[in-house]
Amino acid sequence: MKAIQEIIPLLATPRKVVITMHQKPDADAMGASLALYHFLVAKGHSVQVISPTNWAQWVDWMPGAEKVMNYEKEKQAADELLENTDWLFCLDYNIFHRTKYMAEKLAAINCTKILIDHHREPDTPSFDYGISDTNKSSTCEMVYDFIKAAGEGEKITAAIGECIYAGVVADTGSFRFASTTASVHQLVADLKTKGLDHEKVHGFLFDNFLENRLRFIGQVLQNRMEVFYEYNTVLMAVPKSDLVKYEIKTGDTEGLVNIPQSIQGIKLVALVIDRDEERKWSFRSKGEFNCNQFARKYFEGGGHFNAAGGRSSESLEDAVKKFQKAMQENKEQLQ
Repeated sequence: MKAIQEIIPLLATPRKVVITMHQKPDADAMGASLALYHFLVAKGHSVQVISPTNWAQWVDWMPGAEKVMNYEKEKQAADELLENTDWLFCLDYNIFHRTKYMAEKLAAINCTKILIDHHREPDTPSFDYGISDTNKSSTCEMVYDFIKAAGEGEKITAAIGECIYAGVVADTGSFRFASTTASVHQLVADLKTKGLDHEKVHGFLFDNFLENRLRFIGQVLQNRMEVFYEYNTVLMAVPKSDLVKYEIKTGDTEGLVNIPQSIQGIKLVALVIDRDEERKWSFRSKGEFNCNQFARKYFEGGGHFNAAGGRSSESLEDAVKKFQKAMQENKEQLQ
């Protein structure tokens, strides 16, 4: 994989471009994709953003979100675009299987593939150009850096700024995580000088839910949360019945895994949700407990050092038992 800087001189020639992201995109994935979309359109490229799946309602406000294609619903049209694209940008994922049903198509198409991502252990042989930097707060920060490195900082419009800021806020936990470096605050300061209304973006991200989500969170914290003080660990196991009862939709569980981190002494929080086809895991940790390594070893996942995800194909009950065994095996690190 060549350095992403090598593609900057090639931006001057208009091309057909497709921008992709991981399945069930969050604010960082959608924000980075749409920020890059607006920038490349301004440069004269023909650009289409394709999401592997649907996405949360609370990112629909992002400028350009109405133009994003849902691969699951528009597969034929999306495949045609992919087959004829010159460039494929891969944002906020670093291995094709994170795009679910798009993975086989992305691996097969013959085009220039460009990676911009901040997760660990990238599949670099699959990409022609790119950057993988785990020290970056978010893919949105990396898109901002890319635009600045191209000498095009003046093209960061209010729309681009809103998309970038949304992803940065989301992936830094509103600037609480260790990934919030001085450069992150400098980025925000720059966006403010360009007219960013941060209060508006914050409202869209965090004050944009229905009542049922709040009641669902109460149900989980009251009845589905188990605290293992001897392991400094919290486990929340959410059955499918809860999702149905509270009419939970894509994005409604976002941020739930972060809440128990407020309990004094807790080092690891695990959330498992019983989905139709599999059990989805989210992990958060404090200090030196490696979530990425834990998720990869036990739950076919990965991510960041202190934040990762995974999956289980067995039942919810068996998945919980597997976690409890894994927790016991990591007792020393958790204590």
